[in-house]
Amino acid sequence: MRLFPTSIAVVCVLLGACSGADSSGTVAAVAEPRPYLQLQAVPWALPADPVAAQPDLVATPDGSLLLAWLSPDAQGHRLRYARFAGNQWQAPRQIARGDDWFVNWADTPHLLASADGALWAQWLRKSAGTPYAYDVQLARSADGVQWSTPLTVHDDGSASEHGFVSLWPHGSDGIGIAWLDGRNTASSTDHSHGSGAMTLRSARFDAGLRKHEEVELDAMTCDCCQTGASVAAEGAVLVYRGRDTGEIRDIQLRRQTAAGWQPVQRVHADHWMMPACPVNGPSVTTRGSEVWVAWYTAPQGEPLLRLAHSSDGGATFGTPREPDRGMEVQGRVQIAADAGGLWLAWLREDGHAQSLWLARYSPTLERELGRLQVAVLQGRGRGTGFPRLLADDGSARLVWTDVVDGKPQLRGALVSALPTTDTP
Repeated sequence: MRLFPTSIAVVCVLLGACSGADSSGTVAAVAEPRPYLQLQAVPWALPADPVAAQPDLVATPDGSLLLAWLSPDAQGHRLRYARFAGNQWQAPRQIARGDDWFVNWADTPHLLASADGALWAQWLRKSAGTPYAYDVQLARSADGVQWSTPLTVHDDGSASEHGFVSLWPHGSDGIGIAWLDGRNTASSTDHSHGSGAMTLRSARFDAGLRKHEEVELDAMTCDCCQTGASVAAEGAVLVYRGRDTGEIRDIQLRRQTAAGWQPVQRVHADHWMMPACPVNGPSVTTRGSEVWVAWYTAPQGEPLLRLAHSSDGGATFGTPREPDRGMEVQGRVQIAADAGGLWLAWLREDGHAQSLWLARYSPTLERELGRLQVAVLQGRGRGTGFPRLLADDGSARLVWTDVVDGKPQLRGALVSALPTTDTP
């Protein structure tokens, strides 16, 4: 794994490589002026175990950052986390461990801090002897040290898939949670669609771990694509990959306002017909009434990334940008916003290596301001999982999984955007 320092970023800007290449290159051409930001990546040392994967990276109400990860032990797995505050890491702590967990490169645990500072963690536990029967487990900690006895989020009791969870703060001390729910597919033993469709459900939990307002939000979704959630000024915004009877798998959105959950809408009409689950979902981030969504699609058979912006809390979206396209594009994307604009991270893989990229956009996406290949990974394929991204005072913090000598390891980088004399 190599991080690319300032000198490489400068060359990238001067040669125009950050804004695209011709059809023989690795990045899709962009018809716009070349970027005017110099991007610099430096390593960010992480406190994770030597063997670790499935990271989550989140911000807290007090401004600190939380990194969670899974690491194996002699009998099973441990879910651990560490807090980054005052520009340093605190000692890692254990959330839970188990020898009957469902551990998967795509369906990963999550950590969240609610408005009162309490921590909430979610992971998956096997529920039966079949390969794809598992339940969503949820636990809360008031102090980050002692954790509640985990509970199962859903109560259908079916030996089916429950996962691909999103968490978001709700009220003064609770959380919202959404998950893909396979109760209608329970009679299928071969992970097929024979008995029914995967659904999307949500609920609210209060500080006493009491469940409220569980509801089915969509009766037919893609089976194994990540969901994403963020809170805008008007309320929570939940995104996921939909599915209809014609096998169109476009990105859908539900908004939770004071009036409740609003009707389902498509972020963009890609009309991607896909007869199987592509195992990738959208990413969403918000800032006030601004909402951004990024996703992978291939409506004409060519993989591409799309990025869309809404200025009205997600009620409507403008025409999406296409930051990258081509067979090298992987469906693993993350976004984060700050006052200066949007960060977009994604993975590519060609015949030589897998690489992690980061781009910077103006708030309304009218301009790409800079682009950088952050790292070249030793790992290939699914083992590298999904990168995690946070915006941090005009910079971006990235965490990702690499695979070195057959073992997963977490890596981190801090990417800064430095203005140059080349102004827009």
